[in-house]
Amino acid sequence: MIFNCRTAKDTQSLGARLGKVLKPGMVVSLTGPLGAGKTVLVKGVAKALGIKENIVSPTFTLVQEYSGSMSMLHLDLYRISGCEEFEQMGGEDFLYPQGVAFIEWSEKIAEMMPADTIYITLTIKDDHSRDVEIKGIEL
Repeated sequence: MIFNCRTAKDTQSLGARLGKVLKPGMVVSLTGPLGAGKTVLVKGVAKALGIKENIVSPTFTLVQEYSGSMSMLHLDLYRISGCEEFEQMGGEDFLYPQGVAFIEWSEKIAEMMPADTIYITLTIKDDHSRDVEIKGIEL
């Protein structure tokens, strides 16, 4: 499915819709260029999960954990080199969460991703809207 989001609010609303159908143990891959709205989408999911904390990109911390109706992990792998570094940081544990896990820049560990991963790709269009393609789950 491809959704066109004209505003950040649209992207957040799509995230909230996604958050309502996620189940514990699910892993979501987020790919797209810098500024495409990956974290904005995660903010919408957090709202649907009743998470009250401010959601920020974990670019420098690599991992943020939040609690709501279920726990949510938010990883940003932009600064890691690949699978070996991910394994060294104990990253494999994040691929089998108690709640849900969102992994930005997951293409760096593509061969480690679980078979049932939900894949979301955000693309910035010429009109500055975003196309959000979701594979692996129905909304």
